[in-house]
Amino acid sequence: MRSGMIAQGPEVAAFEKEFAEKMVAGRTSVAVNSGTSGLHLGLLAAGIGPGDEVIVPSFTFAATGNSVALAGASPVFADIDPRTFNLDPASVRAAITPRTKAVMPVHLYGQAANMSAFTSLAEEFGIAVFEDAAQAHGSTWMGQPVGTFGSFGVFSLYPTKNMTSGEGGMVSCVDEIAHGVRLLRNQGMEKQYANEVVGFNARMTDIHAAIGRVQLTKLEAWTKTRQENAAILDANLHGVVTPYVDPSATHVYHQYTILVDDDRDGFQRALREEYNVGSGAYYPIPNHRLASLAPYAPGLDLPNTEVAARSVLSLPVHPSLTQDDLERIVAGVNATAKAGA
Repeated sequence: MRSGMIAQGPEVAAFEKEFAEKMVAGRTSVAVNSGTSGLHLGLLAAGIGPGDEVIVPSFTFAATGNSVALAGASPVFADIDPRTFNLDPASVRAAITPRTKAVMPVHLYGQAANMSAFTSLAEEFGIAVFEDAAQAHGSTWMGQPVGTFGSFGVFSLYPTKNMTSGEGGMVSCVDEIAHGVRLLRNQGMEKQYANEVVGFNARMTDIHAAIGRVQLTKLEAWTKTRQENAAILDANLHGVVTPYVDPSATHVYHQYTILVDDDRDGFQRALREEYNVGSGAYYPIPNHRLASLAPYAPGLDLPNTEVAARSVLSLPVHPSLTQDDLERIVAGVNATAKAGA
């Protein structure tokens, strides 16, 4: 604040460099004002526009499909793997058409999607791969960091994520995409007043970058604690389906998501009212049934997505949980599951 450099400046440049080195194996990273902006600008920089289709999951936050629509293209919704909740490669294959330009898996809840399958599909059909890594800071697939498989990957730095800059996003990308995102985030210019394209104001401030730089130093320890908390829940919860982790993936547990077979909403209410355990249903309305995105998917049937939407429940897993908190969560879930059995 005292420096007087509040807009995009040296803190942003330092944050981009440090994020690249620590999170995405040195890949060029470009900071923006939100994860949604990152997805939108990444798509535009990749040449996605009217007449194009991008295959995305319906079971995720609406920002994924929104970004495709904002680029002027059509989001095409595919089904999920019922174990991981991530995009199902077989469903993606069935959704590919001559208009398909890319597939954009989401590494949902912090577990890497099956990037081996998606890169193979991309090679077979001549389409691009983009990654929505909004929830997956530090997750890997076969040892490789998410955000390094596709032409670009986007991380959210919103306050609820595993690390935050207060508000913001980071685009990890190949150099030609990076150039486009840098132009688009800053009114179409890299050099002041030399506007090359029509752009946006999607800059990150130095204040937000300074927060992000400090958060970045703490992320590894926080992730380890999340994984330890998840292991405790895995070992002690009964009567619900605990998260499946693909052997090729690293799960960083942005959310610890169980499946409740019967009356998820009643289960959630009982946890809150009887045991003072908060939880969240992410996401109760699939994207292809939202009023905003349903026009892109008339008559679409995604059975695994529908089951997940009515059955998932995310329990607290964040690093500030105490042992007493964890014991209360276990006791509440087990008792509620037993009462409903």
